[in-house]
Amino acid sequence: MRAIVYERGGDVSVLRLVDRPVPEPGPGEVLVRLAVAGVNPTDWKSRQQGPSAGGWQIPGQDGAGVVEAVGEGVDRALTGERMWVWEAAWQRPWGTAAEYTVVPVRQAVPLGDASFDLGACLGIPFLTAHRCLTAGEFVPDALHAGALADHTVLVQGGAGAVGNAAIQLARWADATVVATVSSPEKAQLAAAAGADHVINYREQDVVAEVRAIAPEGVHTVVEVSAARNAATDVQVLRGGGAVCVYADDGGDEVTLPIRPLMVPNARWQFVLVYTEPKAAKAQAVTDVAAAVAQGAIRVGEAAGLPLHHHPLDATAAAHRAVENSVVGRVLLTTTSE
Repeated sequence: MRAIVYERGGDVSVLRLVDRPVPEPGPGEVLVRLAVAGVNPTDWKSRQQGPSAGGWQIPGQDGAGVVEAVGEGVDRALTGERMWVWEAAWQRPWGTAAEYTVVPVRQAVPLGDASFDLGACLGIPFLTAHRCLTAGEFVPDALHAGALADHTVLVQGGAGAVGNAAIQLARWADATVVATVSSPEKAQLAAAAGADHVINYREQDVVAEVRAIAPEGVHTVVEVSAARNAATDVQVLRGGGAVCVYADDGGDEVTLPIRPLMVPNARWQFVLVYTEPKAAKAQAVTDVAAAVAQGAIRVGEAAGLPLHHHPLDATAAAHRAVENSVVGRVLLTTTSE
């Protein structure tokens, strides 16, 4: 099979297209012939650090394709099923920037009739968004239609991949969704994703706008840049609300006022999908799969998530695009559908 491999840390020059034997699925594993792979920020950040103890790494956590073979203990009826894959390369060498990957069966989820492009967009962004929407004290642990009725969610950075996922999942769960963006073009994307209200923070007073929409404040803030937005988040949070921080865009330290957060019993929840509690992640996979099955998740420009396709041999360009914060989702076409 063709695969992208790196054997040392560094810039995109360490990525090499090589021929490797197709891996054999071990007990409890499935071999997936990939059609499309997603590229996430953690892919290039991990590449900079270099491979783990094994000495080599195929990057890529997310992907979609067809089960080609199964290992011992796995139902053979899964062979031929269309699947989406999550966390393929987490503490394992077999990522999704390849024609095949092998993963534990629980990390391959039925995709149904949804496109491989959509399947490759799920994984990290949607599981992260799910955790952000369910980690607060007064929100449910599971999402479904109606789960967030009477809740208001503020998505800071509504045009990003996780922001888009948070908007789509929150709207599926019937929340009122407010999104912030930095330009009219990004406002259109956030609205296309399903945001009820979109605020351009460069031109509008976010606190005033949010309080006009939700006088008592918001239940949850999905936060991409706590260093920049902390003061705003403090002022728009309702009693018992939670700020869920999933990235450090704009700075890696944050200062919080103690008393204004003590009084409403506010929560600041930090989120890393790879290390979140196992039960929470399992619930996220279940709920995201249900949203897909119900047709509640969309991708592409009309869904507020432009797609940027690259062939496998252009993985370096795909990594550069993500490093440069391209708006939308970067995908690798590994084989034809």
